[in-house]
Amino acid sequence: MSQPLVRFCLTLAIVCLVSPFAAQAASSQCSVLVASGNPEYPPFLWRDPQYPERLIGANADLMEQLGKALGVTIHVRYAGSWARAQEEARLGRIDLLAGAFLTPERQKLMDYIQPAFLTTDNVVWVRNGEAFSYARWADLQGHTGGTLVNNSFGAAFDTFAEQHLNLEEVPSVAQAFQKLVLGRTDYALYERFPGLATAARLGLTDNLQPLEPPVSSEGLFLTLAHASPCYGPELRGQLQEKMTELTASGIPQRLLQRNLQRWQAQQTKTTATPSP
Repeated sequence: MSQPLVRFCLTLAIVCLVSPFAAQAASSQCSVLVASGNPEYPPFLWRDPQYPERLIGANADLMEQLGKALGVTIHVRYAGSWARAQEEARLGRIDLLAGAFLTPERQKLMDYIQPAFLTTDNVVWVRNGEAFSYARWADLQGHTGGTLVNNSFGAAFDTFAEQHLNLEEVPSVAQAFQKLVLGRTDYALYERFPGLATAARLGLTDNLQPLEPPVSSEGLFLTLAHASPCYGPELRGQLQEKMTELTASGIPQRLLQRNLQRWQAQQTKTTATPSP
């Protein structure tokens, strides 16, 4: 046998021996997935008061059930602001976003796992008693609004807002609401349930009100980051299969109601606890 042929055979043998171990290492690496999301998003997601490094809420509970269905562990961690969580996904430092609206920009960076597991209304928040005439998007023109950095309200509204609206971006919904109450903006854009929850936490329930109709109603999706070391068609297919089963059984809706009560109970406990 010639020397080149011998080298080829040896190389082939080594590849055959190493490949199963490499596959096993990759499988082991992906037995734990890291998810994050918007930390100011109760009852969907918020920081655990006892363990601030993790997120809790309906979306976090859904990730736990999804992980069990897949036979993997999904940690839902606090990665900073919503804008920062998206950046961490872009860099591949987290694998999943546990709740994101579908936008063309994000589709370049991540796969959306179908179907949407929940739907949420995006509404216009104004100071109580100072509502302006509002029935359609165009009625927001001429007013100054507030929104979160890198937040989205659906591709159609995002395009309209970029072309026609004056929106000031801030890192957190708390800042957006405080600017609104102080009269520095005329309205703020945020989701209904998380907005109600945040207003209650800030003691602003009597100061703010949402207008009808919503600017949009968007589905919340689980996303898989393209830069994740676990990214691939196999994991994407498994996530889609199990998410389809969970949503068909109505589990996300039940988790949402449970966590709405959980959030309210936490706020009641916080209010009842006297300051030191």
